[in-house]
Amino acid sequence: MNAESGFHIKPVYGPGDVPPSAGGDQPGEFPYTRGVYPTMYTQRPWTMRQYAGFGTAAESNARYHQLLKAGTMGLSVAFDLPTQMGFDSDEPIAHGEVGKVGVAIDSIDDMRQLFEGIPLDRVSTSMTINAPGSVLLLLYQLVAEEQGVPGSALQGTIQNDILKEYIARGTYIFPPKPSLRLVADTFAYCRAEIPKWNTISISGYHMAEAGATPAQEIAFTLANGIEYVRAAIAAGLAVDDFAPRLSFFFVARTTLLEEIAKFRAARRMWARIMRDDFGAKDPKSMMLRFHTQTAGVQLTAQQPEVNLIRVAIQALGAVAGGTQSLHTNSYDEAIALPTEKSARLALRTQQVLAYESGLTGTVDPFAGSYAVEAMTDAVEREATALIGRVFEYGSAVDAIEQGFQKGEIEQSAYRIANEIDSGERVVVGVNRFTSDADEKYEPLRVDPAIESAQAARLARLRAERDDPAVQSALADLAKAAAGSTNVLPLMKRALQLRATVGEVCHTLRGVWGVHRPVERF
Repeated sequence: MNAESGFHIKPVYGPGDVPPSAGGDQPGEFPYTRGVYPTMYTQRPWTMRQYAGFGTAAESNARYHQLLKAGTMGLSVAFDLPTQMGFDSDEPIAHGEVGKVGVAIDSIDDMRQLFEGIPLDRVSTSMTINAPGSVLLLLYQLVAEEQGVPGSALQGTIQNDILKEYIARGTYIFPPKPSLRLVADTFAYCRAEIPKWNTISISGYHMAEAGATPAQEIAFTLANGIEYVRAAIAAGLAVDDFAPRLSFFFVARTTLLEEIAKFRAARRMWARIMRDDFGAKDPKSMMLRFHTQTAGVQLTAQQPEVNLIRVAIQALGAVAGGTQSLHTNSYDEAIALPTEKSARLALRTQQVLAYESGLTGTVDPFAGSYAVEAMTDAVEREATALIGRVFEYGSAVDAIEQGFQKGEIEQSAYRIANEIDSGERVVVGVNRFTSDADEKYEPLRVDPAIESAQAARLARLRAERDDPAVQSALADLAKAAAGSTNVLPLMKRALQLRATVGEVCHTLRGVWGVHRPVERF
């Protein structure tokens, strides 16, 4: 059989399939194939970070308190589509989408409510937000300051990975060049103001969800990582000043052995790229630290309880592959937003792996396996060749503008769809082992009144705030965006005066324009 990445999987592997040194690397040592830390989970498990956010800030806040009570170790915020696109909830373009796929955040008032009763110096927070990522991070910092928590005490991650939006997801605002400038400004700002914050989570997850193979996932993700490093260096930052805060985000599929190999190969490749191509000296600059989420695209609406088994296998691959944090999908996510019960079961899956399986007793338990070591080398070969093809265009951005990565992913997605349709690729409960009647399921529903409630909150905010001061702060932001000054301090000032997310993003649109993709035929 062939692996997802295209190489042949042998029925039996042996000593001749791996070099004599295979599995001989030590965890916590270059090139970090076996893990970025010497002890990995033997002293403490990975961070169990459950992704949640829906409806209003108050509703999401209640879910966060439920998750923390259930034992989650970090929060992960899902934002609704208008927030992700830099629009306020009362704009016509936001109609019908407010609070649907995540929480609606329009201003500091909403962010304050989102984290009410949660001490931000005691929790690590990840925010899945890209084009307006710096805006949401600044709102988070402002709320922390209101709690008396300095930026130096904050820990977490913003996704802030705009390049993959052009490839696979589509929630971009600005063209690539000013978007990369905003990323570099965020790196510099956080180094001075929020030094423990992971300033970017360079993401392969969404490319995988769009159809990328494991090799494509890590190849295109690392190529984007190279582009971000180049942009930061071009902005005058020294590589070891920002690279230790880079992080990554990958998927975990049900193809267990190939996924473990993928994670091991990605660590090894990034370490060599940072040392050999960028001259990094700090070991932390060479460590590929990553968050993993189980594969949403593999969840099925048919026989949804079977997703519990899929998620457990995917989570096992992430843990055996050395993830630093993990989100396990709820079994009902192919149908609707997770219920409280299904979200709790997803967390319990991680807790069973951490405390009952014995996986945390030793580091990289698959090291030395003929199959896994051979697959690690094979994934690395495939991904390295793909990175070479990306840079034949000149840069990752040049390849994006020519549609290379998107085209490659679409071909893979088409192949997978054909294999499922033909029955060559088995999906339990869908094209084999089907059931005539599934049990009735009652999904979590979002109240459509949320949109009007958010609009009313915005109206009150605009009536109460010092509007001339807000407009002056936005004008100062526009001047900074037109020049070379770091825009984040000016954004923070405007947000503190209760400018909205949409107003800040519209100000930047007025200076930088918007991205309009070129279609390939």
